[in-house]
Amino acid sequence: MNVSVLGCGRWGTFLAWYANRVGHNVMLWGREGSRKFAELEDVRKNDYLTLPAEVQLSNELEKVISFGEIIIISISAQELRSFGERISQFARIEDKIFVLCMKGIEASSGKRLSQVFQEQIGQDKKIGVWVGPGHVQDFVREIPNCMVIGSNNLTVTKTIVDTFNSNLIRFYYGKDLLGIEIGAAAKNVMGIAAGMLDGMNYSSLKGALMARGTRELSLLVEAMGGDATTIYGLSHLGDYEATLFSLHSHNRKYGEGLVKGEQFDKLAEGVSTVVALKKLAEKYKIELPICNAVYEIVIQRKEPKEKLLDLFLRPVKFEF
Repeated sequence: MNVSVLGCGRWGTFLAWYANRVGHNVMLWGREGSRKFAELEDVRKNDYLTLPAEVQLSNELEKVISFGEIIIISISAQELRSFGERISQFARIEDKIFVLCMKGIEASSGKRLSQVFQEQIGQDKKIGVWVGPGHVQDFVREIPNCMVIGSNNLTVTKTIVDTFNSNLIRFYYGKDLLGIEIGAAAKNVMGIAAGMLDGMNYSSLKGALMARGTRELSLLVEAMGGDATTIYGLSHLGDYEATLFSLHSHNRKYGEGLVKGEQFDKLAEGVSTVVALKKLAEKYKIELPICNAVYEIVIQRKEPKEKLLDLFLRPVKFEF
């Protein structure tokens, strides 16, 4: 099968490597002028992996989309709307399957990424999401993991799973697209909180963070019309080890650097996501104490130690 990957960052480049590994013809797109793409063209590798010679490279977006039967998208979540508008102008996208491989919520609207993309390319298009735990650094060392595929179309879900399932990544079918997307995005906010706890030498509180974080987000998903138990699956709780504890996690590193006064210059999607979650909490009248604390620290620049300790030393109440 021909697979196109749009986005040549850490994850996008890995997905091109992985799609080739499981036997597909692959073309990878990067923006013209991108330093990362120029490096891949020049030496066929980045800080994490070496691309096989069979993976084609191009910065011509229409050419790359025309090539693939399945189109994987791995870009910044906040750029998806404008990117989708570009894609909608191209011909013959009706029969293609689009797979969103990023974790976020549109900060300006609070909309899930599948909603944003559907609005731009058409409600009748085939769209799935691919999320869950795993770091490039582990996968390229042949350390396996489990991930989840979700879609509003079960045939699309099964096609994506059948196309990419392997002994390196075992996929599960996701039934609740809403919960999967909210959970996958929100775990980055919990990652920022975990990093702040690490930075203050309160890492032992990460157990409480996990327990209470899943609880508050399950209430949000339920209020939005999803399945509350989805939060306890691979898209959210299943991704906590890779986000709250891993040295590779950008969001955890961002949170740790924030409380230490250190600059972190890589993308931490949780920053935009917490803005979106604030909007959703207000819309659905749900209390999200951890997300709210992260919002106040990251966006409003309030004192981290005071806010986080207040959070975990709230007045006594029943756990459930």
